Amino acid sequence: MSWALIPLTEEQREIQRTARDFARAEIVPRSDAWDRAEAYDPAITAQLGELGFLGMLIPEEFDGLGLDTRTYLVALEEIAAADASIAVLMSVHNSLPTQMILRYGNDEQKERFLKPMARGEWVGAFALSEPEAGSDAASLTTQAHRDGDCWVLNGTKAWVTSGNHANVILAMARTDTRSDRKGARGIGTFIVTPEMPGFNVGKKEAKLGLRASPTVQLHFDNLRVPAANLLGDPHMGFIYAMQSLDNGRLGIAAQAIGIARAALEHATRYAAERRQFHRPIKEFQAIQFKLADMATRVTASRALLYSAAAAKDRGEPITQFSAMSKLLASETAMWVTTQAVQIFGGYGYVKEYPVERLFRDAKATELYEGTSEIQRIVIARELYAQS
Repeated sequence: MSWALIPLTEEQREIQRTARDFARAEIVPRSDAWDRAEAYDPAITAQLGELGFLGMLIPEEFDGLGLDTRTYLVALEEIAAADASIAVLMSVHNSLPTQMILRYGNDEQKERFLKPMARGEWVGAFALSEPEAGSDAASLTTQAHRDGDCWVLNGTKAWVTSGNHANVILAMARTDTRSDRKGARGIGTFIVTPEMPGFNVGKKEAKLGLRASPTVQLHFDNLRVPAANLLGDPHMGFIYAMQSLDNGRLGIAAQAIGIARAALEHATRYAAERRQFHRPIKEFQAIQFKLADMATRVTASRALLYSAAAAKDRGEPITQFSAMSKLLASETAMWVTTQAVQIFGGYGYVKEYPVERLFRDAKATELYEGTSEIQRIVIARELYAQS
């Protein structure tokens, strides 16, 4: 099924077909097993890299594909419709660490890190949140101090997607001093690699959904990071992170739309097959209304997302629109998967049927890269800024 108000170019359609065929052949048959094992096969990362899906937004000079944002989101939706855990790997990698290095890194950092990341040889991660600094991320306490030709980091990072697999982690730490705190402008971004002394992977979270995607804590115990791995201005790292989250939220919106679309497709097929009272349940108006509302919300979410992507590619500010896209798409995913479970009835509540996992996966999209409440705050703040 396809409901697209904004037509795709032939190139976008070809990339969409490639992503869909790959997802159906290589991801769908294994997604349930990965969910049960709470781990995906690392070989999938190399396959994504071979197809160019881990370097879609990286320029060709750094071995990427140099594509526009909408084309990337089209591919990401296809991966998410197959397995949201693989989609979040692809989303975080493409939208946060690679884009931060591309935008704020120096020539040596771009050459060193972006090429293997674009090829899928290295996986990227993003470490901002901490156990006591979630929505209020600027209150993070991980401390960095300069020691000769290194920065020494101490602290704990939480909720790090792919943190135990990543080869490149962009970590935020305070560069101000305990006696002279400067708030959001006292934080730097550091390019951390796991072989550095003092780097330790901590607890892996046991999650409701996105179970195949590892989410871990990272502990920095006198972690020595070469000064050459400081990204940009030592006091602007938090600002870099917030600006990059505008891009990340578009990726999570695409992930949410993929989840919702998959739930709608499963529910539509099931309603045509399931019979009660001697006829398919799709003939009952109660089911028809659910399906109609599900399709409408998925289509509206995608239209808003594509509009936000177009604005980004035109170089326009997208803080408000990325928050709107993430808010609408994530709440659509949760609502649509809830309706899908209802259409399946008791079967929707058991692991034998796919909507159970989609329902669990959908919830995360309302939480990470800014909760729905944070998105509403961002949107309202932008409204007042424009008045």
